[in-house]
Amino acid sequence: MSRTVYPKELKESIFKRLAPPNAEKVPALAKETNIPKPTLYKWRTKVLENNPTNNKKASKWTSSDKFQAVLETASLSEIETAKYCREKGIHVEELKSWIKQCQNANENKFEDPKKLKDNLKKEKKKAKELEKELREKEKALAETAALLVLRKKARAIWGDPEDD
Repeated sequence: MSRTVYPKELKESIFKRLAPPNAEKVPALAKETNIPKPTLYKWRTKVLENNPTNNKKASKWTSSDKFQAVLETASLSEIETAKYCREKGIHVEELKSWIKQCQNANENKFEDPKKLKDNLKKEKKKAKELEKELREKEKALAETAALLVLRKKARAIWGDPEDD
């Protein structure tokens, strides 16, 4: 069985078509080019290994990855930014969203942890007091219900004293 050797230009053009973000499907590409599917799958694996961020969906990017992308594109022109995004497999809109997130990162007001801890302590104490009060009221209600039952039984046994 002879091994087919493909021209370098053909391989490079196929590599580009297999690369994210607009990677073509292997079966369709195999049909169009008459290159066996296993060969194309190997090439796709090679393409993804050469640039690990290419196969990383934007939703899987870590916060530091996103921040790095913002830093790397800060001084780029619009065309260069678009090229960067294509290489990394992300959309320009996603990058713009990350830029806004970075710009607004320090606008959030964070409460003092000590203050939060104190508030939590107060709320826990208040909850404990309410639970205690509820238990006392449940006991009083049970006692009242028991007295009403006893009164009803006493009337049934001895009759109603108001009838005399």
